[in-house]
Amino acid sequence: MPGDNRWYLEYHIAVDRPGLLGDIASLVGALGLNILTISGVDTRRRGLVLEGGDEARVELLAHVLDRMPTIRVTALRRPTLIDILAIRHGRYIEQDAVDRRVFRFTREELGILVNFLGELMKGEGRRLIGLRGVPRTGKTEAAVAAAVYAGKRWVLLSASLFGDVLRTELDAAERAPDVVYLVDAILTVFRGSSAHRELVREVLQGSHTVVVEHPDVLVEERFAAWEDFQLILELRNAPHEEIRYDVAALEERYAGEGD
Repeated sequence: MPGDNRWYLEYHIAVDRPGLLGDIASLVGALGLNILTISGVDTRRRGLVLEGGDEARVELLAHVLDRMPTIRVTALRRPTLIDILAIRHGRYIEQDAVDRRVFRFTREELGILVNFLGELMKGEGRRLIGLRGVPRTGKTEAAVAAAVYAGKRWVLLSASLFGDVLRTELDAAERAPDVVYLVDAILTVFRGSSAHRELVREVLQGSHTVVVEHPDVLVEERFAAWEDFQLILELRNAPHEEIRYDVAALEERYAGEGD
C-alpha cells in the first residue's frame, strides 16, 4: 500500500463553479503538497492522492477546505486500497454495511474486481478469500487474471475452466511461496476423491493465498468456517441477482461421483 507520506483527499462538490479545482490545487501546492492522482469518484465527488508534508500541514489543509462553501470534505486520510481503486476506476467498490469483509461486483466491474483481488494477492502471508456467484459469471477467469496481474503463479486445485480439474498432489514448484491456489468448492466436495479433498484441507491450513469459489459449500461441509475468510467477494450478472446454494440439490446432482 502507499507509503506514510501520501494522503487521500475526497470532497463533495456542493456548487460546481468554474475554477474550483484550480483553487483547490493552488491551495494544495501552497502547502507544499504534490498531487499524484486526481479523478472523479462519481458525478459530484472528486478524489486526489497527495504526497508530501506532515500532519500539521494536512490538518491546515483540512481546516481551510472546511471553510469553503462550495465543497464538503468527505475524506482526508492515509489512502487505502479502496481509495486507490476508486481513483483509478472512477467509482467506489460496494461494501456490505454489516459484514465489512464482503465486497460486491457485477460483470461490468470485472476490471475492478481483477485489480482489487490482484492487489490483495500481492501481499505476503496467508489469505483465504471467498468468491461467491452463480455459474458462468467469470469467477475463475477473474481469479486467474488477478494472479497474473499480481505476478503470482496460480494453481488450479479444482476447477472446470479447462475441463474438470481435481488435483491430488502438488510438486515442489507448486508449493513455492508465490503460488496462489484456486478451489471450486462444488467440484471439491461433490466430485473430489478422498485424496483430492485431503489436499484441499492441507492447503486451506497452509500459509498461501487461497481463492475459494462457492465458499458456502465449503463451510456447509465443514472444510472451513466463515470466520476463517479474510474477505468475501460477490460477483453478479446484475446488482440484485440472488446468490444461493441448495446443498441438498447439489448432493443429489452429484450422487455417486467422487469416492
